Amino acid sequence: MSHDPRLTLARPDLASLSLEGSVRAKRFEAAKAMRLVIPAAAVRAAPSVDAEQLDQLLFGELFEVLEIEDGFAWGQAARDGYVGWVEAGGLSARPLEPTHRVTALRSFSYLEPSIKAPSRGPFSLNALVTATETSGALTRIEGGGWIASAHLRPIGAAFADPVEVAERFVGTPYLWGGRDSVGIDCSGLVQQAFYAAGLACPRDTYLQTALGISVEEGALARGDLVFWRGHVGLMLDDARLLHANAHHMAVAVEPLAEAVARISINGGGEPTARRRV
Repeated sequence: MSHDPRLTLARPDLASLSLEGSVRAKRFEAAKAMRLVIPAAAVRAAPSVDAEQLDQLLFGELFEVLEIEDGFAWGQAARDGYVGWVEAGGLSARPLEPTHRVTALRSFSYLEPSIKAPSRGPFSLNALVTATETSGALTRIEGGGWIASAHLRPIGAAFADPVEVAERFVGTPYLWGGRDSVGIDCSGLVQQAFYAAGLACPRDTYLQTALGISVEEGALARGDLVFWRGHVGLMLDDARLLHANAHHMAVAVEPLAEAVARISINGGGEPTARRRV
């Protein structure tokens, strides 16, 4: 049986107990659920701050930990299945059940219920929080201080339009493996927009190509996805593409025709798929 190593919590020496019988490993252990208790953290390819960032965890997201080595935890992101290394100091085993998520592009929290108090953050869109009490316009979140109540929604209260969400990211710097409001990549932008709209979405472009149904080139509309090899963007309307890209090094809007021509000239080929979710 073939398993994608990016999405399979297994190495030759160690694998998740849930995979026993389907992968080969010297030993199998039960993963321990831990939550991120800092605003964001990189999921890296190796236990080093200099290793490639593969993905990102946001505040409140679960990470299934199998091993801790030299200050890094090796495990799997529960929300999108990515496997890698996260700095262990940002994780906590304290059991918490999120009640709300951040719906502003980014927000700060305060040590006291006052906007003049020392701040922490930023907490990015789709961060998961456990609300405990309110004071005026602020809500206390477990382990995170006080945050603007207007920047939170109960879990299950979704945006109607993922494109509206994606538009908020325009101008955000491009960052490989990023999925927060400080830096984001193409598939991370699509994933975050879909999450905010209450839609499941895998992390990688090649997996996102399985979403929805195929759309003909001349029938594109707002919200459709256009794919190239290793790249994806959202249609803003029938002619304009919204995408995080390494040409602008930012989330940008441009005519689809211009993006197609430029990507082709630069060796990226023609679009490989068009999908409607």
